[in-house]
Amino acid sequence: MPAMPSSFIASSLLHRLVALRRLSVLAQGLVLLLAIAWLKMPLAIGPLIGITVSLALFNLITQWRLQQARPVSDDENLAQLLVDVAALGGLLYFSGGSANPFVSLFLVPITIAATALPARHAWFMAGATTLVYTFLMFWNLPLPPPQGQMAELDVLVARASGVAPEHAGHASGFALHILGMWLNFVVSAAIVALFLTRMAATLKAREKELASAREAALRNEQILTLGTLAAGAAHKLGTPLSTMAVVLREAELAHGDNAELRTDMQLLRAQVEECKKILSQTLASAGQARDEASQQLPLDAYLERLLEEWRLIRPRASIRETLEGPRPAPQIATDRTLEQALLNLLDNAADASPDGLEFSAQWDTSSLVITILDHGPGIDQATAARIGEAFFSTKQITDATSSGGLGIGFFLTNATLERFGGRVQLTPRESGGTCTRVTLPLSRLCSGPT
Repeated sequence: MPAMPSSFIASSLLHRLVALRRLSVLAQGLVLLLAIAWLKMPLAIGPLIGITVSLALFNLITQWRLQQARPVSDDENLAQLLVDVAALGGLLYFSGGSANPFVSLFLVPITIAATALPARHAWFMAGATTLVYTFLMFWNLPLPPPQGQMAELDVLVARASGVAPEHAGHASGFALHILGMWLNFVVSAAIVALFLTRMAATLKAREKELASAREAALRNEQILTLGTLAAGAAHKLGTPLSTMAVVLREAELAHGDNAELRTDMQLLRAQVEECKKILSQTLASAGQARDEASQQLPLDAYLERLLEEWRLIRPRASIRETLEGPRPAPQIATDRTLEQALLNLLDNAADASPDGLEFSAQWDTSSLVITILDHGPGIDQATAARIGEAFFSTKQITDATSSGGLGIGFFLTNATLERFGGRVQLTPRESGGTCTRVTLPLSRLCSGPT
């Protein structure tokens, strides 16, 4: 599985900023409506509405930009946050500057930058917000004093807090300031909590993808090691097999008068020639995934050829086959590695179930599902969870002629199927035995492994 690109996090952050800015524009509109219609505050309505509308239009442009194929960068996200800082600074300039209780909203872009952007971007954002905050301390349009019922509430809150003399002298709107600070805290807490939890979930998803990528890289390294060792072993086995073929030929000539011994010698020589043929095919196909001519075959013909080859390898095994799907069957590009993977699954099932197998294949326009049913001892859930590991085998040495298993057959089979976008599942059957189910997308059978 490929590692998640770094632009994925940047794009996810920009999507979050668009959603957050949408809520911000809505909140600004509600606050303006509240201040004008209920509190009767004589604010600079024109500039405030203009900034809010401009921010909304900018957000629409950003949404359109996200639909483009161009990747999102950290610098672009920093620029987006700076636009939000500038808009907030403009709103505060026309509504009291640093005395406005919503001034602490400057902490939100700093938190976002510190959480999702590189350190240099976070420090730049901290410097920019500090600069704007400092500017608002000296240059701003002060908030007008509260009117009507809000003025009476201001006096009550000031007296209750014990600081009435200081605030009464300046007509500062203490009650409005306290309520604004409370609302600002609630909004800030909700934004920070929502944003950080969403970003944490995104980071966890990325870590999961990276872990899967590391696992796939380790598996590919194991496969490469096994392939290197197999190629070396195949090369070295050629000499002893050739020697065995010569010795068997001489023995056959020397004992030609013994019909029974001659028959055994011919069988042994045929087996040696088959081994040499297999080794030659292995070395010839190293580094290529296709057959010699990248032959195109109908899917049903490919499966029939596969079963025919397997019957030649396992002449004593019985198998009942069922092929179902729309005809004519789709064309696929034959692949030796996939064929070997399916043969391995059939061999494993035959080893567990000498009494016979059931093979069924169903396909449609998008996928192929192969089911192999055996009547062996079955498999438990713990074994099913580990059977894809390298060098883990369920085949045990039972007598002097049994070699057990090396634990690499199913490992390589599973890796091959994953290269084609497929998967294999082993589940126990209620009637006894194991159900092996392979699912493969037909698009990858036509285009090949990746």
